[in-house]
Amino acid sequence: MARRYDCSDATDRRNGLREAASAVRRGELVVLPTDTVYGVGADAFSPEAVADLLEAKGRGRNMPSPVLVGSPNTLHGLVTDFSEAAWELVDAFWPGALTLVARHQPSLTWNLGDTQGTVAVRMPLHPVAIELLTEMGPMAVSSANLTGHPAPQDCDSAQRMLGDSVAVYLDGGPTQDNVPSSIVDVTGRVPVLLRAGAISAEELRKVVPDLEEAS
Repeated sequence: MARRYDCSDATDRRNGLREAASAVRRGELVVLPTDTVYGVGADAFSPEAVADLLEAKGRGRNMPSPVLVGSPNTLHGLVTDFSEAAWELVDAFWPGALTLVARHQPSLTWNLGDTQGTVAVRMPLHPVAIELLTEMGPMAVSSANLTGHPAPQDCDSAQRMLGDSVAVYLDGGPTQDNVPSSIVDVTGRVPVLLRAGAISAEELRKVVPDLEEAS
């Protein structure tokens, strides 16, 4: 039976974060609020948990899970060949609605799906998410919806879709916006905007003027 915690209540939030962390350590799934939409998360370093996440969403390995982090410093252990432009984007837009696709460290023992040696990573601007990520480290987190359905802006919607496939639901109230994060590929010589989302190309070019847009 899934457990749900109201994060607007200080005691419930504290208990919920403790239970969510325990669930992730056991390889179970949790739902958490972010600054864009609700996400379903798992231990990024547990292949079984990540497989359960993809299965809960009805998603194949060809659509690998992004990774959320609680601090930009976490990137040092996750990515390699991270350019100066990539760091400038981090400094300007993290925490926030910017996902960066970077080359991950080849030594990492994770299996997020068919990533071709890359990882999509973001630091969300939400206190509940950051607190859980600070406690747990990097988590595989994807929008908390069944594939083909709208991404949820509240905990009720997420729970209706994912039900008891999730161990713990952290209810942080409605999210501020349902616009997804912008995605920028920083694996090449120049950054490439793969998906225009909450941060426009114009805003991004104020930081990285040579930004290209995927055709």
